[in-house]
Amino acid sequence: MSQEVLVLNSDYEPLNICNIRRAISLVFLGKVDVLHESQIPIHTVSATYTSPSVVRLRSHVRRPMPQIKLSRRSILARDNYTCQYCGHKSSDLTVDHIIPRRLGGGNTWDNLVACCKKCNTKKGDKTLAQLNYTLRQQPKKPKYVPFISLTKFMNGAKNEVWRDYLPIFADTSVKSEPGTTVTCERETVGTAAG
Repeated sequence: MSQEVLVLNSDYEPLNICNIRRAISLVFLGKVDVLHESQIPIHTVSATYTSPSVVRLRSHVRRPMPQIKLSRRSILARDNYTCQYCGHKSSDLTVDHIIPRRLGGGNTWDNLVACCKKCNTKKGDKTLAQLNYTLRQQPKKPKYVPFISLTKFMNGAKNEVWRDYLPIFADTSVKSEPGTTVTCERETVGTAAG
C-alpha cells in the first residue's frame, strides 16, 4: 500500500499527496469524491475495490500561500536530480556552492546546484573559472510555489493522470516517458562541460 494519491481542494487546486490508506479512509468518511481510479485493486475480506488516484475534497480548505524552503531536497528537485557540471543523472547527488563559502558564497537559490560526488570532489573550494566549468542554466529560486512539496510536485508531473490537475509553466520541462515532455514549474541550474 505504498501508492500515492493526489488530493485536490474543492476548486481543483492541488493541496497534497497522501498515501492510499489515508485516501481510502477519506472516501469512506464521505469527505472526498474520487475523480480518477488506478488499476491497482484493493482486496478486503468481503470485497474488492479499485484504488483512487485523484480525489477532490467536498468542502473547501483555506490555506495560506506556502513559502518554498531552501533545502537539499528542493535543490535536487529543481535541478531534476542532474549534476549541473557533468550532466550525470542520479538520486545520489550532493549540493555544491557555485561561489565557495570561503569566498563569500552563501546558501542561496542562485548559489547552490546539484552536483555528483566526483565533480564536487574535483571542484572542492575552487571557482568555476579556475576549473573552466560552466553551468547549463543559471540557478534561481522557483517562481511557482506548489502547495505540495517541490519534490512531490516534480514527481507528480510525471504521472499522466495527475498532469491535468497540476499547473503548467512554460519555462521548464521534465522528461517522463521516452518521447514525452511534461511542462511544469521547475527552476533548473544547468551543467557544464568541464
